[in-house]
Amino acid sequence: MRNRTALTRLVAGSTLVALALSGCSVTTEESGADVSVGKGSIKEDSSLKGQTIVVGSKDFTENIVFGHITMQALTAAGAEVEDKTNIKGSVNVRKALLSGDVDVYWDYTGTAWITYLDHADPIQNSAEQYAAVVKEDKEKNNVVWGAFAPANNTYALAAREEKAEEWNLNTLSDLAAFAKSNPEDATFCLESEFVGRNDGWPGMTKAYGMNVPADSVKVVDTGVVYTETKKGEACNFGEVFTTDGRISHLNLRVLEDDQSFFPIYNPAPTVNGETAASFGSILTILEPIVAKLDDDTLRQLNEKVDVDGEPVAQVVSEWLKAEGFIG
Repeated sequence: MRNRTALTRLVAGSTLVALALSGCSVTTEESGADVSVGKGSIKEDSSLKGQTIVVGSKDFTENIVFGHITMQALTAAGAEVEDKTNIKGSVNVRKALLSGDVDVYWDYTGTAWITYLDHADPIQNSAEQYAAVVKEDKEKNNVVWGAFAPANNTYALAAREEKAEEWNLNTLSDLAAFAKSNPEDATFCLESEFVGRNDGWPGMTKAYGMNVPADSVKVVDTGVVYTETKKGEACNFGEVFTTDGRISHLNLRVLEDDQSFFPIYNPAPTVNGETAASFGSILTILEPIVAKLDDDTLRQLNEKVDVDGEPVAQVVSEWLKAEGFIG
């Protein structure tokens, strides 16, 4: 929670984190929602009533959606919330959580295991990956994880639906065979980070036995990957994130990672250890919401924001009300 000690740390702490936290909220229009206390299945919580909980998020749509879900759920439980969503960079929001400048934000099991806990090899089972992260992150960093969602926002390759149907492509093994027999059509749009990551293009092509010449790969910005893959001019295949709303909007077919190469990235709320010790009900309140967040649900929520241009707070409020969590 935000208290005098936390405020002092924010002023005197890392310049990088302070800059990341400044001006970090979604636009004023999007930052609030009309949430009544105890009108839905989330009831007033006496331990949270009148307490200020600082909610953060990373700086991309899905994570900002998680931040607004958290704020509205905690508001329904009677807490006051401070909006620190849209912090620039995963490392910065993580530092803010560790320092106590943020009480709660959502992260991903694969990110924690590989990036924060410095493991080279992912665990290819959601429950086992989660259990390992929960144990090690608590022991090393006093970070408490809530339940993980069934959604898996991991890497994938996709093609426009009509071509995937024409070429009978459903899996990455199908793609590997296709690339060998039709090299002229095996063209790819990838983002720069994916091109160089061991859990990205180099490792994937090795795992699936794909030998793609360099001139068949175009490195473009993340958002451009989706539109270029849909156009089919610069590339027939693109690297995507599996819960991105643009997948359904652009009618792209995600190819199954049938050899389970890519790491698992299940989202879950994470809480600073001191906050968790004082307000354990934060994670209890969020747990039934977390259980509803599968791939399709997240794609739909992300699409409403990214494609339809609806305010994040509105999208979240409508969904939470439809599910009966808030009134």
